[in-house]
Amino acid sequence: MQYALKCLGARGHSTGELREKLRRRSEVAADVDTVLGKLKESGYLDDRRFAETYTTSRLENEGHGRMRVLRDLRQRRVGSTMAEQVVDGAYRDTDETGMIQAFLERKYRNKVLSKFLADDKNLAAAFRRLRYAGFSAGNSIRVLKRHAKNEEALDSLESSELIEPGDAQEE
Repeated sequence: MQYALKCLGARGHSTGELREKLRRRSEVAADVDTVLGKLKESGYLDDRRFAETYTTSRLENEGHGRMRVLRDLRQRRVGSTMAEQVVDGAYRDTDETGMIQAFLERKYRNKVLSKFLADDKNLAAAFRRLRYAGFSAGNSIRVLKRHAKNEEALDSLESSELIEPGDAQEE
């Protein structure tokens, strides 16, 4: 119980994350479920509250896209259904194209975007960066087209995006 409280004092954890940490540390496996039950009863462990706090933080402080937050919550062992509900609620009224524009301006703040994105290599790197940040391919390309001189390069990025197998699982 002391170790669990110490972990929760350092940062928020999902039930799945804390269960893994406790399993690695405990001598008796049955103690893990007992400790988790007590923490839930006491209000120290709540997956929904954790997911809401995490999602809000990632949206407001880091400006990440919906898919990135979903992926991160799943990695932190929050249930898929709960994660999707929380993320859908948080991102319901957001303007993804506005978020993408703000993301680009923040990440490339020392550069003039139209000049920087005129280079196909920089354009492809910005697209990959937007996808990793969790933004949809369609909206990312729409925003990048505002700055790019070579729209054909974006069209090739869009078609290669449809072929990549890793994104089919992600979206």
